[in-house]
Amino acid sequence: MHTALSGHSRISGLEVYLPPARLDTPAVEQRIAESSPGFRVPKGLIGRVTGIRSRSVMAETEQASDLAANAAAKVMAECGLQAPEVDLLIFASASQDMVEPATGHMVAAKLGLACPVMDVKNACNSFLNGVEVADSLIATGRYARVLVATGESPSRAVRWKVPDFETFASSFPGYTMSDGGAAVLLEAADRERPNPDGAAGILSMAFTARSCHWSVGTLSAGGSAFPRDPEASYFSMDGEKLKDAFLDLGCEVLDQTLERLDLAWTDFAVVCVHQVSAPYRAIFAERAGVPTDLLVPSVEDFGNLASVSLPLQLKLAMDSGRCGPGDLVALVGLAGGVSLGMAVVRL
Repeated sequence: MHTALSGHSRISGLEVYLPPARLDTPAVEQRIAESSPGFRVPKGLIGRVTGIRSRSVMAETEQASDLAANAAAKVMAECGLQAPEVDLLIFASASQDMVEPATGHMVAAKLGLACPVMDVKNACNSFLNGVEVADSLIATGRYARVLVATGESPSRAVRWKVPDFETFASSFPGYTMSDGGAAVLLEAADRERPNPDGAAGILSMAFTARSCHWSVGTLSAGGSAFPRDPEASYFSMDGEKLKDAFLDLGCEVLDQTLERLDLAWTDFAVVCVHQVSAPYRAIFAERAGVPTDLLVPSVEDFGNLASVSLPLQLKLAMDSGRCGPGDLVALVGLAGGVSLGMAVVRL
């Protein structure tokens, strides 16, 4: 387990971009049926298992970098930030435009940035890890202002032609996924003007992993293992084994973080938890001891947005008035590989 007391950076801006095109769950089942002669999805199965009603789908002309750039441009406009004022761009996503170069370059070019860039990748925890890297670099004094952006494009890896139920089951995660982008601006924390409840900033981050479970969920194409295999270009996952892998992670990293900060879940305005399905959100919250009224339901109407899930939930909570300046919020990330992470933030 890796933990770090922080407080060197604060969130100055947060924005999300969701493509306007929507695909509801009945339409997903219909498309599978139309693409798969001889195979039929049991009617309503995807909705019953996941609780997902709808998801966002990017346009054919869009790339992951476009989704990230759209969100980042909104943040820059919100903060009145000009391109020369960004010290570093981190593209932190499970998705990418290409294997080479880093997608951060595409995002920077679309934003007109001339700063250094890098990619951070750790499945659905990519954005949370990107924030960790940015916060750490700000703590060293290397950079004062870092833009962390993600663009998730999982719709490009969905298998629509399904020959049998076994293939359908292993491809199932793709039918839950949604496209979107998000971005945050992190700046050095202002110690001169703390709010009444304490200085705004990232108070602590902690992560753990059980990497022996990496093979339970993969998207294999494009790397050295499967450089050109079309069959490797679709999601493949064993749902039961993935659930067992997440259970193997335990909740110690969360409990220890709260104990170290002398906090309880009830001290938070909201607790954002990565959501792969509505039923698993409930299971995780019960195991972790998170009161359900602190959660921000998102997967039902927005699908599984991978690393965009946490910033989307925080944005929804802020826009609805559930949290604001001075409030404590928690961001809890789960990801294939498998890993678990947590950020404690005072807004």
